[in-house]
Amino acid sequence: MRNSYERSVLSEQTAGSDPLALFSIWFSEAKEENELEPNAMSLATVNQDGQPSVRIVLLKGLIRNEFQFFTNYNSHKGNDLLVNPKVALTFFWPKLERQIRIEGTVSKISREESEAYFKIRPRESQIGALTSNQSSVVSSREELESKFQSLSKEWEGKEIPMPEYWGGYSVCPNKIEFWQGRVGRLHDRIVFERRNSSWERTRLSP
Repeated sequence: MRNSYERSVLSEQTAGSDPLALFSIWFSEAKEENELEPNAMSLATVNQDGQPSVRIVLLKGLIRNEFQFFTNYNSHKGNDLLVNPKVALTFFWPKLERQIRIEGTVSKISREESEAYFKIRPRESQIGALTSNQSSVVSSREELESKFQSLSKEWEGKEIPMPEYWGGYSVCPNKIEFWQGRVGRLHDRIVFERRNSSWERTRLSP
């Protein structure tokens, strides 16, 4: 089960000196290529016992040069982030034969920003946020659907409030690696590491 990666190259010239600018270019190209869920990213966290955990979340914006996503603060990931704010993200775009790895530190965004985003979510997603005690044990699918229907009736015709336990996180990157698949597994890997207020760029062996 191997593919030959022949689509593109990543040179120092095309990488430039600003990894966030390069991310924006690659992200736009992933959307143009109709990659499935181009904003899907793996989020890795580590709990207080040193146990890593990873799941897919959706990027909702590159705001103030930080990667923003939303979730239930009481979830498994939320509990991990409470004790260890260091995280890693990975984007993988198979059509473009590319991935981006990001390491950084997470912080909660303001409640005002979270509410602004919550208000533009689909109504079903708003009800879903009220319905789910994310990562907690639930007795059955039927219990979830019953609670969803009950809340839908309760809030019919009314503005749905954002739960206190729900909101956004922002990942401030300190390391960003761009990976471009190449022939013979001699992939291009260019990494940027933050050095105070600037970025240092190096090439890695595949």
